Amino acid sequence: MLTAVKKLHFVWTCWKLNLSGAMEFRTSFLLTAGMMLVNNMVWIFFWGVYFQRFPLVNGWELRDVMMMWAVSAGGYGLSAVFFGNASQLAYLVAHGQLDVFLAQPKPVLLHVLVSRMSVSAIGDIVFALLLFLFFGDWTLLGVLKFAAALLIAMVIFTFFMVIVQSLAFFIGNAEGIGQQMNISFITLATYPTDIFRGIGRMMLFAVIPAGFISYMPIGFLRENDVSFTIAAIAAAAGLACFGTWFFYRGLKRYSSGNMTAMRV
Repeated sequence: MLTAVKKLHFVWTCWKLNLSGAMEFRTSFLLTAGMMLVNNMVWIFFWGVYFQRFPLVNGWELRDVMMMWAVSAGGYGLSAVFFGNASQLAYLVAHGQLDVFLAQPKPVLLHVLVSRMSVSAIGDIVFALLLFLFFGDWTLLGVLKFAAALLIAMVIFTFFMVIVQSLAFFIGNAEGIGQQMNISFITLATYPTDIFRGIGRMMLFAVIPAGFISYMPIGFLRENDVSFTIAAIAAAAGLACFGTWFFYRGLKRYSSGNMTAMRV
């Protein structure tokens, strides 16, 4: 119990330091987060125009698509803010920059993940909250379900990237692959799942599990599909377990970069 409390305190300290560092340059901080918010708004304008002409798309209404974006953007934002190094693991491995984390008596993967914050992703979180404000269910149950959806999406985003980025342990520089998979995952998570059929739909849930995020507004927030909810939770837990195992398995193959650095 004491060890768990110490770990939580360590994580909380890292998050505070990351935010403090970002706030040192407040104008840059606000502009970076604001531009991400504006970028997302462009897509919402696109979907708004689309649904003016086609009010229903394979059973999806405008509200469903807006909540899909809220869950996707919010889950990605939480992942990038609190576990920002998930998308940088391949770079750290390829350049031998894990040394500083290995030299400290803290869980390596946890330490790596929480040591960086993506400032622009704060705009994603604000965007998700604004969408929920206008399109979400503001009952207590609705708020709790939205929070749970964000948590599931955050875990899926984080550990999918951990798995992809950890390929660097086995194939060398995997930055390109990691970036492409990251873009593909985000793109697929922001399109209605029901527009895909056959092999494409199967890949959405089995290979690139973006379907568990993009279908959340229908299967969890709107229809309370128990089987989908269980599958989404199982997918998040499975990715977390496999991602952690895969990282530490690859870590055994890591070659030191002989770097000297300091961290808290």
